[in-house]
Amino acid sequence: MKLAYARVSAKDQNPERQLVKFRELGVEERYIFVDKMSGKDFERPKYQAMRMLIRKGDLVYMDALDRLGRDYDGIIREWKYITREVDADVVCLDNEALFDSRKFKTMGDTGKLLEDQFLSMLAYVAEQERKKNRQRQAEGIEVARAGGVTFGRPRHHINETFIRAYDAWKAGQLTATAAMQLAGLTKSTFYRRVQEYEANR
Repeated sequence: MKLAYARVSAKDQNPERQLVKFRELGVEERYIFVDKMSGKDFERPKYQAMRMLIRKGDLVYMDALDRLGRDYDGIIREWKYITREVDADVVCLDNEALFDSRKFKTMGDTGKLLEDQFLSMLAYVAEQERKKNRQRQAEGIEVARAGGVTFGRPRHHINETFIRAYDAWKAGQLTATAAMQLAGLTKSTFYRRVQEYEANR
């Protein structure tokens, strides 16, 4: 049976380019598994679903080895699980000449040795790329912060709406819950603002 696995790193990214290739190879839609999340580990729902489905003699297509993941040890472990423990095959379409487990199997022990060497090399490259991406992301955040960009939830400042809600609450005209709703704040944020406001009055 033919199966295929696609992955993009974020929900707003489109995996269609990968899916087109799988359809052209005759993989049925129900056997195409797509995750929209990081490849830092293998706790991905669609990947795990496919992993449970793979049987001896099956053929698993991927667009590239880094779609499998970006963790050096994990990539090697998963490849060997599929190709040696389950005795299925994996083909990486972007480098089919090197990464087609069927070719290595025809070469016996020499094929295993070559497969291990190529796999180690490419898995290492995939992991280094992930580390570089994280470094670039961290550097980008620092540059943005230096330029005044803020990250995370927007901070709620004490404004006229809060003060009106606070005054009505303190005067007994509103319950605390009604004051929170009027101010548009959660309970914890409302009481934090109360402490700040009262400390600065």
